[in-house]
Amino acid sequence: MSKLEQLIREKCPNGVEYKKIWEVTTWDKKYNSTEKYMQPKINKYKYLLATQINDILDEKGDVFVLETGINIEKKYTTEKLAKDYLCEGEIVAIPWGGTPNVKYYNGKFITGDNRIATSNDTNILSNKFLYYFLDNKIKTIEKFYRGSGIKHPEMKKVLMLNIPLPPIEVQEEIVKILDKFGELETELETELETELETRKKQYTFWRKNMFFDKNFVKIKDICKKITSGGTPSTSNNEYFNGTIPWLRTQEVNWNIITDTNTKISHEAILNSSAKIIPSHCVIVAMYGATVGKVAINNIPLSTNQACCNLEINDKIANYKYVFYWLSSQYDYIKSLGRGSQTNINANIVKNLKVPLPSLEEQERIVKILDKFDKLINDISEGIPAEIEARRKQYEYYRNKLLNFEELKNK
Repeated sequence: MSKLEQLIREKCPNGVEYKKIWEVTTWDKKYNSTEKYMQPKINKYKYLLATQINDILDEKGDVFVLETGINIEKKYTTEKLAKDYLCEGEIVAIPWGGTPNVKYYNGKFITGDNRIATSNDTNILSNKFLYYFLDNKIKTIEKFYRGSGIKHPEMKKVLMLNIPLPPIEVQEEIVKILDKFGELETELETELETELETRKKQYTFWRKNMFFDKNFVKIKDICKKITSGGTPSTSNNEYFNGTIPWLRTQEVNWNIITDTNTKISHEAILNSSAKIIPSHCVIVAMYGATVGKVAINNIPLSTNQACCNLEINDKIANYKYVFYWLSSQYDYIKSLGRGSQTNINANIVKNLKVPLPSLEEQERIVKILDKFDKLINDISEGIPAEIEARRKQYEYYRNKLLNFEELKNK
């Protein structure tokens, strides 16, 4: 029997009492209602706007900045800079606006626009237990957020949630267990993400160092054809109700294209500069956020005018070899761009130089890099899946630990 099971058997064998959140907590705001549960005791926490917070940040400070976002970088300020906004204590917070989340903190802090809660009596309700309870209810709390722009919580509904109140010894043991779960989850995520980053660096290193040949030729000398695409008139809906894949540069990301988000019709091909290119072209993005990135199409498709499409002469070069080489030259290719978006043009792409060993050597390099690529993709897909599985496991146990049978005979 675990320590928790033993405590529950000794302290609350017949269930536990439930109370409304408003009955056992103190919040930092007074709400506009005459109803009793909307008038809890009021904490005197003042909050700062995001713009005000940015003005008083200090890396050397020991006053934590409690912001409202989910994934926030830890920021600090000093007591001197915090001035009248300095707070201290063990608190739980949810944001007044934005994405619903729950945070716990104990110490000196200033706060952004959060709704801050503390237990009225920590001998009855642990603040950390309150945090885990609210965090476990985040999907429910999310439904209480309203508004067409920045959403705000309907606090009446938050305060009316029923919270179980097992004896404090039981709460403390549950907090210990969930703290440990959280530590293990964080450690696992860090290890897996570090492993992925290490493998990516290894892959990048080998990709850059696999090309030894000093016989450089221009891209235009190893291609059967070099084309760009076109965009059919967006005012004609019939052009975008077809079956022909149409690739935009947003979808070019060192990947193999097997489908596209948009399809165009044969009429669109006939009435625009868009054209169908064969499979196994190397596609270079020339404009926009993905400029300099490359892709390979495994299907015949059309592209917009921001794509430079290289139909490689397979008697001279292996298309995948050219793809890997151009991928390794991303920083250099991007540096050739002009304008605020560092755009390049087809002439720049045509005159890029590629080292050209024999076809046999090109195939050997491609096989090695294919193996690296597969390894990285397998890890990239497997690690997020593993992290998600662990999160679900944590949520499952957290939910079990925070649910009690309600005491019938009070």
